[in-house]
Amino acid sequence: MMLRYLCFLLIIFAQTPCNQGVKSLKTIVTTSEPRMKGLNFVAVPDAYTQNPMPAVKAIAADWIALIPYGFTRLDEAAVHYNTHDWQWWGERPEGIKKTIELAHEADIHVMLKPQIYIPNGFTGNLDFKTDAEWLAWEADYERFMMLFANIAAAQQVEMFCIGTEFKVSVQKRPQFWRNLIAKIRNIYSGKLTYASNWDEYASVPFWDILDYVGVNAYFPLLKDKEPSITALQTAWQKPLEALAAYAKMQQKQIIFTEYGYMSLDECASASWEVEAKKDNLAINETAQANALDALLATFAAQPWWQGGFVWKWFPNMQGHEGYPEKDYTPQGKKAATTVKKYYEKM
Repeated sequence: MMLRYLCFLLIIFAQTPCNQGVKSLKTIVTTSEPRMKGLNFVAVPDAYTQNPMPAVKAIAADWIALIPYGFTRLDEAAVHYNTHDWQWWGERPEGIKKTIELAHEADIHVMLKPQIYIPNGFTGNLDFKTDAEWLAWEADYERFMMLFANIAAAQQVEMFCIGTEFKVSVQKRPQFWRNLIAKIRNIYSGKLTYASNWDEYASVPFWDILDYVGVNAYFPLLKDKEPSITALQTAWQKPLEALAAYAKMQQKQIIFTEYGYMSLDECASASWEVEAKKDNLAINETAQANALDALLATFAAQPWWQGGFVWKWFPNMQGHEGYPEKDYTPQGKKAATTVKKYYEKM
């Protein structure tokens, strides 16, 4: 499939000028469903003392993604979850259920997106040397996911994400993922997606049995301290054409399961590099707002783009890591006005 995809893109790019490539694909994949105007909700340490949903409505969002974390240590074939000395209330079952209730009471849709955190590592590189290790980890991961799939079914959650950025695993162990999807389908009737990293989506082998192609859209664009909206829109053209071609090939809508930028100089470059040097970069709300403006302007015009979820949103400004003024959240920044402007129009 990967070879066929690359050949297809080469044909598209060779035959079509850059500014015409997306136009020629505009009517290929369409839907009548409303766009997802979403926020990735950060779990809070303790039970809410104030309902966080009015702030979601105030920015014109109508979806939230809830992210209970489990963790896998490097070189350990196990998934740890629901350890009460470590797990915050907002990601334990009671916190997830309460947040779903509050969202639905406010007419806000929910994607439940359980994730694995690897201390000092990257989920995309998760790998094991033996089948026995793979099978042990997969059994733990399945239990983790089925716990939340049952919650999603019982509380009529609108969408469930079966995994996030498992680049090696999905390529080396595709049958595990197909089996897991089938087991989730047996108990859950909502929409399913997978959150692929920006450089991974074209190699995921099971989009055919999911409802949406999910992409964490951290595409590196420009390394300028504060690139203009116009320059960023130009930089988006190549990944935009590749995504359009892939939506056509898969005959699926694409959603951005995560998208966002830190409020720092150079925020539209490689996000992992920006995170690593955040202490040495200046706060720049304009750069963040420009980057979000360019992304939303570019993709809101595409009929195959079903919307997405801003990374990230702190309910009542709780759960942050101590530097919200630099973090991805648009809360209290110029970017909040940008997100609201597009979410109101979408």
